[in-house]
Amino acid sequence: MLVAPLVLLLFVSFSPSSGAQLPNQGKVKDVPIATNGQPFPWDRMRLPKTVSPLHYDLTIHPNLTTLDFTGVARIQLDVHQDTSTIVLHAKQLQVSNVLLLAPEGVRPLRVLEYPPFHQLALLSDSVLTKGRKYEVQLEFAANLSDSFHGFYKSSYRTRSGEVRVLASTQFEATFARGAFPCFDEPAFKANFTIRMIREPRHIAISNMPKVKTVDLPGGLLEDHFDTTVKMSTYLVAYIVSDFLSVSKTTQHGVKISVYAVPEKIDQTAFALDAAVKLLDFYDDYFDIPYPLPKQDLAAIPDFQSGAMENWGLTTYRETGLLFDPEKSSASDKLGLTKVIAHELAHQWFGNLVTMEWWNDLWLNEGFAKFMEYISLDITYPELQVDDFFLGKCFEAMEVDSLSSSHPVSTDVENPTQIQEMFDDVSYDKGACILNMLRDFLTPEAFEIGIIRYLKRYSYQNTVNSHLWESLTDICNSDDLMEGGMKHKEFCSKRKRQSGSSKWYSGDELDVRAIMDTWTLQEGFPLVTVEVRGREVRLSQERFLKTDDPSLTEGFLWQIPLTYMTSASNTIHRFLLKSKTDVLYLPEPVDWVKFNVDMSGYYMVHYAGEGWNSIIKVLQYNHTALTSNDRASLIHNIFQLVSIGKVRLDTALELSLYLSRETEIMPVTQGFGELVPLYKLMEKRDMAVLENQMKDYIVDLFRGLIDRQEWTDSGSVSERVLRSYLLLFGTVRNYAPCVTKATQLFNKWKDSDGNMSLPVDVTTAAFMIGARTPEGWDFLFEKYRTSLQMSVKSRIKSAMAFSPLQDKLKWMMEQSLHGEIMKTQDLPDVVVTVSRNPRGYKLGWDFLRANWHTMIKKFDLGSSTISYMVNGVTNQYSTREMLDEVKSFFGSLTEETGSEMRCIRQTYETIEDNIRWMDTNLPLLQAWLDKRSHKALHEDL
Repeated sequence: MLVAPLVLLLFVSFSPSSGAQLPNQGKVKDVPIATNGQPFPWDRMRLPKTVSPLHYDLTIHPNLTTLDFTGVARIQLDVHQDTSTIVLHAKQLQVSNVLLLAPEGVRPLRVLEYPPFHQLALLSDSVLTKGRKYEVQLEFAANLSDSFHGFYKSSYRTRSGEVRVLASTQFEATFARGAFPCFDEPAFKANFTIRMIREPRHIAISNMPKVKTVDLPGGLLEDHFDTTVKMSTYLVAYIVSDFLSVSKTTQHGVKISVYAVPEKIDQTAFALDAAVKLLDFYDDYFDIPYPLPKQDLAAIPDFQSGAMENWGLTTYRETGLLFDPEKSSASDKLGLTKVIAHELAHQWFGNLVTMEWWNDLWLNEGFAKFMEYISLDITYPELQVDDFFLGKCFEAMEVDSLSSSHPVSTDVENPTQIQEMFDDVSYDKGACILNMLRDFLTPEAFEIGIIRYLKRYSYQNTVNSHLWESLTDICNSDDLMEGGMKHKEFCSKRKRQSGSSKWYSGDELDVRAIMDTWTLQEGFPLVTVEVRGREVRLSQERFLKTDDPSLTEGFLWQIPLTYMTSASNTIHRFLLKSKTDVLYLPEPVDWVKFNVDMSGYYMVHYAGEGWNSIIKVLQYNHTALTSNDRASLIHNIFQLVSIGKVRLDTALELSLYLSRETEIMPVTQGFGELVPLYKLMEKRDMAVLENQMKDYIVDLFRGLIDRQEWTDSGSVSERVLRSYLLLFGTVRNYAPCVTKATQLFNKWKDSDGNMSLPVDVTTAAFMIGARTPEGWDFLFEKYRTSLQMSVKSRIKSAMAFSPLQDKLKWMMEQSLHGEIMKTQDLPDVVVTVSRNPRGYKLGWDFLRANWHTMIKKFDLGSSTISYMVNGVTNQYSTREMLDEVKSFFGSLTEETGSEMRCIRQTYETIEDNIRWMDTNLPLLQAWLDKRSHKALHEDL
């Protein structure tokens, strides 16, 4: 599953979302009592392993008029221990007529229900014997969900204003149980044969191709789908709708189809071509043929996350799949291609080989996130994805530098804890440590190891250690027998080089020992480097934003260090396993840069004169370092200010070089570190210093902003950077930008929105328009009638950043209501309003007032709730606001979210902001005064 690509407005600081951990609820303290008052025969949240499902026969009949559904599930079971009880999952289903279909005949089973654990117990009068197979049959009924999970209702409005309804599924992580009775844990894999009953005006699609359609009484039709491969319940999918589709076939003979609402089917061509190209790439890269005959991609009008990897039927937000070459931007194309690459990577990582339990979710999500970049680098080199990977590591570090972070692999029990695993640690940190491991082992060895992992565990479930074993000792003789040509060539080449690997000798490497330090403990290391002549002293500690030093004790990583020096371009490598160590350089050097291209998931502090020597290089010859190296230096030095390792004025001195920077990663990282400083001040009513800071940033990038053309020319990175810079200039009222954006908006408005604006500059023009009531109303009318999702998205962002407070309130209310503006967009609207200097109190008031509605709609523990909690509060920097935030969240119960991790993260972030302001405001004031004084003298 891809967490929704929540709109990151480039003129606001961003803190990524994460989740929380409830206390262990794996077992009931007393005997659990069923709904009928009898004792329930099982007291744990995880299901017993006495029986397991082999095959589900499912018949589902959704009624899109009455908005409910009925169904029959026949489940074939394998019995592993003698038992008279079958425990499985069902949530808010009316279950009836439960039968045991045994070799001796059919007999009814008694049913007990225990809602706290979403469990049913089916009780048999006779023992089910170990080693035998049985079938149970259950009839069930429920309403279509009005949330975004389970079997839920979605709708859209046609151009003529007619509302049409469809029904779609979202079962990850624990929502299949709300659609049919099942063993809803990833390790209970089975085959599924699905039949869908529908009216002739609709179509039905599911994981597998349709085999036949049968006429039923009453004019209904029943579609029979082929039996699936062995898979987990969370990957089951079916949709009943009036969608249209377009199709193509891959080189490997797989039929790819893209489904969308009829009026948007003409926006599917790009996604179809991308899916064909990417599925072919993965087929070859993994050396395992895609095992199904088809792969459908469906754009769902109401969708909470970004997309979902259901096997053979991946589902997406409309913004994640629909593309209009005339109206979509370069970043839309990049985002959409990444989403498709992510979901198709899951067809192997997650679907074919699935984590044993949700504690290792990162094995699915970290890999899919990582493979987005590996696959697009090769299939779409023009998208320049490498320019954006680093940002994922910075986002992960933001959350991972708090004491409320969690290890990549974390014990979880209940659905809320499981939901909370879908966060930046599982996705982004997971991808960044895999990237570090690939760099460490070499890309060839890494690829061979993961192919070995996928082949060895196909249709099975895995834990962390299975991956590490597959990446260790990849040239042993047994493996070479079954390895492909790629594998044999690599190992014979390695033999010729007689073990002269770049990190270690021979195959003595213990991948598990290294990687356990990255997956089983939270946080990441700060490596302090001090150069004394030829001697380089190294030490490591946990990087943690806290004033409690005891929380950093007891952490030790095995860190694959890379470094280069002023004396040579060679990348040197060293595995730091201890708290401290010493390296010797062949000759004295002017500077040394560790973590080359930031391929490692760690920060570096240059003690002694280290930072001064780096500042000199950046000032006089910044291209001596790669753009990723420059971005990581900007990131590291400002983060080190927040823990008191570096003075703020030193970091600001480094930032001065940015006036000569032109590359996207260092420029956006410069904004990413400097903009949050004035965002904190906006909440403290200190206009003079705030404006001084804003002027400094505009001044720093003025040359680069002035060089931008208001067109759509250039590479993807150049275009994304242009959007960023012109939007920033406009929002910050930089006169040339405001003049140009105003002209463009007025021309566009005079043409009644028919004039074609350069896509890269539309948000800047819309921002200007949204400042007046007439402009805002005009934008809203265009938002309401547009069928282009990317255009709607940009208009929505501009409207939510308007200074007109009554409009902001109305917009949040409408998004919650969900008729004119989709409820799926509410989180983006609330967070953008909260980042708006005229709206931050409105966002907070709205979140509090509608908390109970939102946790029901978006589900407790979800990344969406976490994104809102953090996005609304993470720029507060006063004790008063901290008290207000604590007062509200402290009044909640466990059922309404009081134990969520994102709440602890919010407290920590605000405390960190307060500490930062108290420590650094005088320094910032002095530095800006000194700089403006110096500039004044230079002008004179």
